Amino acid sequence: MTTEQLQANAIDEHVDAVTHNQLAKHATQVHKFGGSSLATTQCINRVLDIIRQNCQLNDVVVVSANGDTTDNLFALYQLAKEQRDTALEEQDPRPLEQALNALKQQQELLINDLLNANNARQLTHALKADIEQLTTWLSGNLAAHHNDILAYGELWSARLLSALLNEKVCPSNSIDSRDFLVIDNETHYRVDSAKSAAQLRQRKQFGKLAVITGYICRDEQGHTCTLGRNGSDYSATIVASLVRASNVTLWTDVDGIYSADPRIVPNARKLHRLPNGVAKELGRLGNPVLHAKTLLPLINQTTDHHTHLHVASSFDSEVIGTEIGKFGQIAKQELSVTYLNDLLIAQSECFLGEYCAKACETFSPICSNDKQGFMVINQSQQKALSQWLASHDTEVTFKPVGIIATVGHKVAERGDIKARFKRSLKSTKPLHLVNSDNAHSVIAVLTEPCTTELLNNVHHDMTKDARHIGLVVAGLGNIGQRFLELLPAQLNRVYALENTHLVGLLSSSKALINNDGLDVSQAMTLFEQEAQGYDHEQLLSWLSHHPYDELIVVDITPSEEFSLLYEQFFTQGIHVIGANKWAASSPTAHFNHLKKLSAEHNSLWLGNTTVGAGLPINFAIDDLRQSGDEINQIAGIFSGTLSWLFETYDGSTSFSSLMLDALSQGITEPDPREDLSGRDVQRKLLILARKAGFELSLDDIACQNLVPEPLQGLSTQAFLEQAAALDDFFAQKLQEANEQNACIRYVARLQYDDIAEAKLTAKVSLEVLPATDAFANLTPCDNIFLINSRWYQENPLIIRGPGAGRDVTAGGLHSDLVTICQQLANKQNQVKIKGIN
Repeated sequence: MTTEQLQANAIDEHVDAVTHNQLAKHATQVHKFGGSSLATTQCINRVLDIIRQNCQLNDVVVVSANGDTTDNLFALYQLAKEQRDTALEEQDPRPLEQALNALKQQQELLINDLLNANNARQLTHALKADIEQLTTWLSGNLAAHHNDILAYGELWSARLLSALLNEKVCPSNSIDSRDFLVIDNETHYRVDSAKSAAQLRQRKQFGKLAVITGYICRDEQGHTCTLGRNGSDYSATIVASLVRASNVTLWTDVDGIYSADPRIVPNARKLHRLPNGVAKELGRLGNPVLHAKTLLPLINQTTDHHTHLHVASSFDSEVIGTEIGKFGQIAKQELSVTYLNDLLIAQSECFLGEYCAKACETFSPICSNDKQGFMVINQSQQKALSQWLASHDTEVTFKPVGIIATVGHKVAERGDIKARFKRSLKSTKPLHLVNSDNAHSVIAVLTEPCTTELLNNVHHDMTKDARHIGLVVAGLGNIGQRFLELLPAQLNRVYALENTHLVGLLSSSKALINNDGLDVSQAMTLFEQEAQGYDHEQLLSWLSHHPYDELIVVDITPSEEFSLLYEQFFTQGIHVIGANKWAASSPTAHFNHLKKLSAEHNSLWLGNTTVGAGLPINFAIDDLRQSGDEINQIAGIFSGTLSWLFETYDGSTSFSSLMLDALSQGITEPDPREDLSGRDVQRKLLILARKAGFELSLDDIACQNLVPEPLQGLSTQAFLEQAAALDDFFAQKLQEANEQNACIRYVARLQYDDIAEAKLTAKVSLEVLPATDAFANLTPCDNIFLINSRWYQENPLIIRGPGAGRDVTAGGLHSDLVTICQQLANKQNQVKIKGIN
């Protein structure tokens, strides 16, 4: 978004934003950028692009310190402390001076690389003053200024980003969160929301994008405080709560939250949507991206306002991340595995009965059991817990432990999940198996630290069936409705479809899409009641942000326009099952482009019902080619309609009467010329030819149109009124065939006239065939396919059966669906990790 657009937005907003509560009414998005996202010049420029594309002037940006700046400040503090503790005659000031100078140079490099000369001078001057203050504090009362020293990282980061935004993107001002954010202390981090919100309103400048420091704040006495590890994430959700934001995005170095730490578990899968309570439990139990405090401002709101939290990667902003909020049943089925080591199990009589609740309130243990008298705590809590128990005149024993936990919505209440978790730990023999108080986790207490091998094994056992596949059905005519009628039984019967969810229904003009899934047994009723108008841009926007591991679009439309969306589908990694023939028979260049796109983006494209309805002709050709065979001829009767017409036409009634009878039975298209033109058979032959490895275009296939030229340009109604004009031609053809003891059939043929010279001919036409020919005696509406190959020469391979009908076509679509889901079950997405802080 350009500066002019952002300023225009600000002007529009000013019409309504004239009250004192302006910020609370209009700040709708909070974007937080982590240290790794701001570490280098290149990273910061990526952040600028994200802000251009995603932010409005009424939004808020929260920043961490650039890269390792906070770690470097802490190292400075430690150096100064060590120097002070060293005897005067042994002190060497050089390490501290060198570290301070290195930190200064690091900041100057970012300033000079990113800003113009004038702005760089201003920030360098401010940096110089800060370094002088740092030097004073490092040589003075260190303990009094510990947090003030650490605060400089966020201060410099916000100041630099704000200056850069002013220079290149939009008006901006940086805000030191210590000027508005007030907490009670660094133990409980309780926010004074009323005071903090009022002070933030005073500092937020209208028409400027606010850049706020994360991690730091003040207590009620005015002392600088920090919010602990991942404190900038916590700052972002606090700010979101203060301004009643609709969304918070944590831009970090991974593209979401995974079912296990992806650095340790290569097969970890992204959790696209997490309920609030589950995300909080994951953070509490060691997830490397989330921290439990981050979610508190969003979960503990007392109003009806709800903020959704997103985790996304600033290194690849187009990749869909993880959303945390309120969701339906599909999101609640997600499972993950996490672990913590360096813990202690504390055993004491004081943890029995009601006293255990008091201890838990004070120490918030990882888990506890008031019947067996134990709790699991962090090692850092040992001293405080010992002192607390001493005051109760109670003895305690401590023993090192680790934990591994399975986490998901109310998993402690799901017997099947608990049983599976127990089975996955059968070789480990945990000390205890404990349900969390909120029932969102089952925790195994281990006598030894949790190993990489154990984590991977348990993760595999718990999440192997957890991939969620979204299903969108486009085209709700006879076949589409029959596909949906069969779907409930298929989902229950076929194991490969266990985690497949119907999430979208599309007609040519209306759509019903629900991320939480549609009741398959009520699909058409729900569509009729709730579907809304849509356009392709809206559809593509939703599909590009779907919350599933995989998405499959089943195209049962006859629409060429819809088939043109395949390019965008494949670009987004969406899989397609197509009964629609347009894409598979499109011009060669376009078809090859689609095949290339689907391969590049790992999108599966199946279209077995484009030819032969549910007959396995596509499977057979694929199998022959994959087995090393070479096909040299494909022939057959590919149209169920033309099969019925010519199997039934015996001269006892006119051809036009027969055709009108077929129309009334629904055997032909509403305009029978679509069948008689041969175009449908021509496209089917092209599709099979391409499947067999021949590079043809539609123009390479000669097509005999059975509709006389004078009838071709008429309206449908006029054609039907003049259909008798067809009769003489077909009567003559039938008579010629009868004189030869033969029959007439509309046949598709692709074959080599000369294999040695690779001379290929392809045509669809009306042929006179001997009565003994394989194509001569079919059940009306049947299709027949003949294949000659290196393996099938003297005795060709023949596949015959119903080539049309709602049941067989819907069944063929279900066959493709099962095939895709079976392939996706073994698919592994590579996790790209830039480094988790």
